[in-house]
Amino acid sequence: MFLFLVVALAVVVAAVTLAVVGGGESTGPLPEVTPERLHDPLPPDRPLTRSDIDHLRFPLAARGYRMADVDDALNRLAAELAERDSRIAELESALSVARMPGSGSQVSMDKPAPGEQQ
Repeated sequence: MFLFLVVALAVVVAAVTLAVVGGGESTGPLPEVTPERLHDPLPPDRPLTRSDIDHLRFPLAARGYRMADVDDALNRLAAELAERDSRIAELESALSVARMPGSGSQVSMDKPAPGEQQ
């Protein structure tokens, strides 16, 4: 029985080795395959929406997801969240100043154009 298991294991190892390094009728090892990329990447020309995140699907790689795609998406989300948080803090500060009694200052709630100083 032990001898049968050793022979069966040797046959399986030989078959897998031949399949990987190339054997039989093929001319070489397994062909190179181009890696999958994101089909619908995040839009670079506008801020992200909830729908963009809901539709984001990462292609699978040999060991899970492609780290570069996930890192790019997370970096983009982190940058936009930081920008929104700073804008919210700026607006809350301006609102608290405008609500102070005796404050006659006008506060603009419009988003400044890129590169514009306040």
